[in-house]
Amino acid sequence: MSFTPLHDRVLVRRIEGDAKTSGGLIIPDTAKEKPQEGEIVAVGAGAKDEDGKRIAMDVKAGDRILFGKWSGTEIKLDGEDLMIMKESDILGVMA
Repeated sequence: MSFTPLHDRVLVRRIEGDAKTSGGLIIPDTAKEKPQEGEIVAVGAGAKDEDGKRIAMDVKAGDRILFGKWSGTEIKLDGEDLMIMKESDILGVMA
């Protein structure tokens, strides 16, 4: 199934972090925090300004991003857990 977010929204796949502490202890799933890092899967066309012109998006599919802890809405698409969020919820792009 193909999915394209509308306006200034992006579709994000979370990137899982390490399951061990720096000391080598394994962190159980129940104690793990959800990662705040992800990869953009799809990007909307961009918001419109007051004159109806599109405002270009600053991110693109494939970008690795950081986002806020409570950002976005979790969705399930083709059995995969993804998130959809506004571009303004993205804190930064990782190089």
